[in-house]
Amino acid sequence: MSTGTIIGVVVVVLVVVAAVAVLSTFLLRRKRLQEKFGPEYERAMARGDNRMAAERELVEREREHAKLELRPLPAGTRDAYARNWSRIQEQFVDAPDDAVARADRLVTDLMAERGYPTEGYERQASLLSVEHARTLDHYREAHTISDRHDRGEASTEDLRAAMVHYRALFEDLLAGGAQRDAQRREGAR
Repeated sequence: MSTGTIIGVVVVVLVVVAAVAVLSTFLLRRKRLQEKFGPEYERAMARGDNRMAAERELVEREREHAKLELRPLPAGTRDAYARNWSRIQEQFVDAPDDAVARADRLVTDLMAERGYPTEGYERQASLLSVEHARTLDHYREAHTISDRHDRGEASTEDLRAAMVHYRALFEDLLAGGAQRDAQRREGAR
């Protein structure tokens, strides 16, 4: 075999190896994003112009989320939020409109207490999607029902559904913080 042939074969092998490495990197990133974001990954795919752009958006969400100074909640604070939620649920029977508005405020207060931004619904949803993607659809549904209620288009049954949706995110925010705090303590040992 001539030197030129050997060099040609080596170049082809290197190109194939590089292509496989690049493809593997993209596929591994895609799999990680799908697992982390769950239904939010599919939502980003449906909204985006193409898969690469949607995946870049999700990676950017992770970068923005990493800049947040999320705080753990002391046990007493978690208990106080849980008691407040129970009072709001009890209020629903007599005043569903007020209960849903208070539920929205309590979820927003909990977000703020944890260190999430509370201005701009889309920004909230985007940053929540990084750690709370599995319950984010609940928040989206509750928000949609609240908007419909503001326009006078939501029934009492819709408001009940909004409470259920708010509760899902509320419990995830409350328990998720406690779980991550415990994981941090375990990692520090």
